[in-house]
Amino acid sequence: MIDGVDLSDALDYLQSNHHSVLIARKPSGDPQPSPVVHGVDGATGRIMISSREPAYKVRNLRRDPRVTLCAFPDTFFGRWVTVEGTAEIVSLPDAMDGLIALYRQIAGEHPDWDEYRSAMERERRVLIAVTPTAAGPDKVG
Repeated sequence: MIDGVDLSDALDYLQSNHHSVLIARKPSGDPQPSPVVHGVDGATGRIMISSREPAYKVRNLRRDPRVTLCAFPDTFFGRWVTVEGTAEIVSLPDAMDGLIALYRQIAGEHPDWDEYRSAMERERRVLIAVTPTAAGPDKVG
């Protein structure tokens, strides 16, 4: 856990720890958690997540864009941070450059970018772009 987290500290943490649980809201208002891999757009400070157009989280975020993200290290245990924000869904073809940037940030260079682009279209990928508004926790215990 990170004490006294401000958005800048949270984004620094998210840039080096790419595993998280995204919490959207079901139509009932109940939480809808999804494990995701995220990146951070260094130019905008938005948290970027790849998903599929028909996914429940995408449908729920289109209806209610409020989101909470709980990020943690690969080992699961250790320091962690939560971020609250507002999500925007970016569909193809507008999402392609962001999807490529996200892949590069998390996995490096793809061996065949044409194949990657085809897979993104075939899978109906979207980019979930979260604008962070608050970070925490800011207290221990």
